[in-house]
Amino acid sequence: MTKEELIIPENKVYGRPTLMNDTPMHYCPGCSHSVVHKLVAEIIEEMGMEEDTIAICPVGCAVFAYRYIDIDWIEASHGRAPACASAVKRLWPKKLVFTYQGDGDLACIGTAESIHAMNRGENIAIIFINNAIYGMTGGQMAPTTLMGMKTSTCPYGRQADLHGYPLHITDLAVNLEGTCYVTRQAVNTVANIRKTKKAIRQAFENSMKGKGCSIVEVVSTCASGWKKTPEEANQWMVDNMFPYYPLGDLKNTVTD
Repeated sequence: MTKEELIIPENKVYGRPTLMNDTPMHYCPGCSHSVVHKLVAEIIEEMGMEEDTIAICPVGCAVFAYRYIDIDWIEASHGRAPACASAVKRLWPKKLVFTYQGDGDLACIGTAESIHAMNRGENIAIIFINNAIYGMTGGQMAPTTLMGMKTSTCPYGRQADLHGYPLHITDLAVNLEGTCYVTRQAVNTVANIRKTKKAIRQAFENSMKGKGCSIVEVVSTCASGWKKTPEEANQWMVDNMFPYYPLGDLKNTVTD
């Protein structure tokens, strides 16, 4: 045993989640994905579900999510994660099954799969990262892009007559009888990180209790796509995203 291994901090209050692999992050500075990854790893560890979790990767910035969290992963076709997760949960109902998706994957090419999985009440959890832009492929307009917001495919800003209106996936989810828990959170401050962790934990517990489908939207930053520094991106999100996508629980039918 080395000298370093013998030293135990007396005032240690936080440690690296054991499920997080020692892999350099490919996410841009200021990206919200890395914070959410850490929360997911912590929650699975705290629930003791390390050997009984199956997660579904998306296509998008989080396509390499399996690199970072040491659990079983399935790589789904673009947008098809909820359909894949539905099959996995039905085959292995005792497993914790969740999808991890961005706004392009979930709210655009995967709209049908997402809506119908929620409407069927599949006992899965959906983590929905909403940064209102296609971060991986060049900053194109997403279904959740705000009105007037500039992207590479709407350089003069999103206009209703040309591009339609932003899609409120979680507001749609509220009206589906199969959803038991619908919430919108963020990870821009310590307080919000704590709330997001609590929300993801509840979504995972709902899955294990067979309560129906849970969706946790995380309003997020994309500093690179928004052409801002991480600090500027956080402030822009607070000033522009939060008023349009207000944080908080939208639906919670679980009483135990």
